[in-house]
Amino acid sequence: MPALHLSTSLSVPAPAPGVLPSVVLERDVATHPIPYPEPRLLADIGATYARFCLEQVSGRFDYVTVLPCADYPGFIAVMQAYLESLPGLKPRHAAVAIANPIEGDWVRMTNRDWAFSIEEAQRALGLATLLVVNNFTALAMSLPKVGAEGREQVGNGEPQTNGVIGLLGPGTGLGVSGLVPTGDRWTTLATEGGHVSFSPADERELKVLTYAWKKMSHVSAERLVSGPGLEIIYQALTEAEPDVARDLSTADIVQRAIQKLCPWCAQAVDCFCNMLGTVASNLALTLGATGGIYIGGGIVPRLGSAFLASGFRQRFEAKGRFSGYVSRIPTYVLTAENSVFHGVSSLLAEHVPAHEGGNPLMERVRVARNSLSPAEKRVADVVLENPRTVLNDAIAVIAQMAEVSQPTVIRFCRSLGFQGLADFKLKLASGLTGNIPVQRTQVRRQDATPDLCAKVLDNTISAIVQFRESLNVDAVDRAITILRDAKRVEFYAMGNSAVVAVDAQHKLFRFRIPSVAHTDASMQTLAAELLGPQDVAVFISSSGQPPELVRAAGMAHERGAAVICITSSKSPLARKATVCVPVDHGEEGSTFISMISRILHLLVVDMVSVGVAMRRETGGNVPRLGSPGEGGSAGAPGVLISHVV
Repeated sequence: MPALHLSTSLSVPAPAPGVLPSVVLERDVATHPIPYPEPRLLADIGATYARFCLEQVSGRFDYVTVLPCADYPGFIAVMQAYLESLPGLKPRHAAVAIANPIEGDWVRMTNRDWAFSIEEAQRALGLATLLVVNNFTALAMSLPKVGAEGREQVGNGEPQTNGVIGLLGPGTGLGVSGLVPTGDRWTTLATEGGHVSFSPADERELKVLTYAWKKMSHVSAERLVSGPGLEIIYQALTEAEPDVARDLSTADIVQRAIQKLCPWCAQAVDCFCNMLGTVASNLALTLGATGGIYIGGGIVPRLGSAFLASGFRQRFEAKGRFSGYVSRIPTYVLTAENSVFHGVSSLLAEHVPAHEGGNPLMERVRVARNSLSPAEKRVADVVLENPRTVLNDAIAVIAQMAEVSQPTVIRFCRSLGFQGLADFKLKLASGLTGNIPVQRTQVRRQDATPDLCAKVLDNTISAIVQFRESLNVDAVDRAITILRDAKRVEFYAMGNSAVVAVDAQHKLFRFRIPSVAHTDASMQTLAAELLGPQDVAVFISSSGQPPELVRAAGMAHERGAAVICITSSKSPLARKATVCVPVDHGEEGSTFISMISRILHLLVVDMVSVGVAMRRETGGNVPRLGSPGEGGSAGAPGVLISHVV
């Protein structure tokens, strides 16, 4: 789900729910202090405390204040209390990290009875910009700025350059996030990983889980690896002990454990640390977090040497066959003060630069407004006043809001240099997050032509973006290697996928590589029987289910040929593959032809073809791309690719 929402006259909100990559942060950017023309309000609001500061120079936090959340009836009230305490300073831009998933304009906190509309809060507080981001997304964004002085390593391990970073934070709840390097930027992941099911690793933890089951049907990691969870652990371990204090708070348990005043408290803290080690190693494996795992939150940093002496690291490395893998991953406790402030500061700086320009695209709309026609001006006003609505609504709704025709909305987009509404929406969302929004919209029979076109484009673009994120690059690399060394390659395909097989055949001909495509089901098994150990058969299929293709792939395998399948990862065809390049896309095919799957298959063919061309070129055996008559080699090995629906 999205990690942020932005309410501002200069910027736009996050994409629709469902988007995993949520915030993008520049990597390796110079961090020279920059004075701001007006102070900026930064806040970190948890379930227990709300922390505030003003940023008048980038990276410098003044007027730091901590307010108990229990003293205020809601979000707006606690924000107003801080603003009223400032000595004549009035910030126009604010960024708030909050201990809650952010799914749109309406926010309802999980561990505190607060709910509010971001846009209404912005107006009530008199802010030009109000950016609301998940607190662990903000903390993750601060990690690139944390040096050795702001963290303490637990155990061994070395961070891998450009490795993914994982983040955990036990506090009132259990926050989970990650930081992924993408080129010259960092992409943060907004997750609810704290709510995965808890899994015990020894008898003591099983006893705690059994105790927790008496009170709740589902026990998540957050239920135990958190402040309230530490109390449950203590209660479970002392359940049969008559002379032990029963209702100790988290703070009491931690203090008695640190001061060695109570063996049961020490045992509860040790159990908590072990559980955290399991959750941390699970996160490390899930993300491939070779850049390290960071532990934040309000509990672990207070444990000090007790945490360093606990079984956390031993449990972290206890991963059976993958113990060697996780043992190379470093784990750190965050000790830096105001880490979340650094995160929200960086995010706010992304969207409201030091100069008054705001979001570049919105400024572009503002500048172009005077040159637009009266009808297009009305569309511009709707965009400037309702960026979130424009980002998520259909063209008919936007046209109705602006009181113009749907073609006028398209003309407005083209006047700004965009191809249409879909292109404009992509740039609008990209201006906020640095990512292309991933969203799918069902095409309906009653859709007007502009809506139909926008939905088809949006669905295709989102599918390509999702495919890019999930692409198995190793499988593509292995397929390229197999095809490069092949003596003979055949393409097998049926139905809607036949056109992809023909396209692949044409590509190979342009490289002066003999190739053939079998699209007749009755001939495919016969053709496969003629393959040999130095041949390659490539099968491409949306479903991977047609028995003719599965049978032909099995025959090719029996004959010793390498079998490459471009198909659904869990299909019968995939199980016949020497190498499977998985293309998993949930496309509704009962009414419409599987167009998106075909496009994804064409992209895989392009990747493989270009890869084969480049690798053969290093051996001097391939012409330039797109030049079938130049530089060909009569001795070039033939390639046959099979494409299946």
